[in-house]
Amino acid sequence: MAKNTICLWFDKDAETAARFYAETFPDSAVGAVHRAPADYPSGKAGDVLTVEFTVAGIPCLGLNGGPAFQHNESFSFQIATDDQAETDRYWNAIVDNGGQESACGWCKDRWGISWQITPRALTEAMKAGGAEAKRAFEAMLTMRKIDVAAIEAARRG
Repeated sequence: MAKNTICLWFDKDAETAARFYAETFPDSAVGAVHRAPADYPSGKAGDVLTVEFTVAGIPCLGLNGGPAFQHNESFSFQIATDDQAETDRYWNAIVDNGGQESACGWCKDRWGISWQITPRALTEAMKAGGAEAKRAFEAMLTMRKIDVAAIEAARRG
């Protein structure tokens, strides 16, 4: 296990979530699956307790801790995309798998974890500053999934 690992709390679906992430994002994989050695407050001996996995190179641990805590937007994964096809692929994978759309490139997966699917075109427009950034930002505010062509058009004015 890495020295610093993000721990994500799940009700009972840590392994299912980890496998979905591994199938969806490059440089992602499921590692060890650990089973509870005894009964615990939200599960039984033999249930999956933790899952070691990586998401886009980031080490994570999924903990099946029960329904006590829910995810919220104060934590999100941000995935940089190179073009509209890649943006669409990740967005659609999350939303079409029981997730939900939000605003400005954000969506939430079916386990409640938030994702920012952020085209590099948007990041570059914001880095440009000035009027270009303002136009791109204002265009972004009208979107759910980011439309790369619309961001580029707004940037050009």
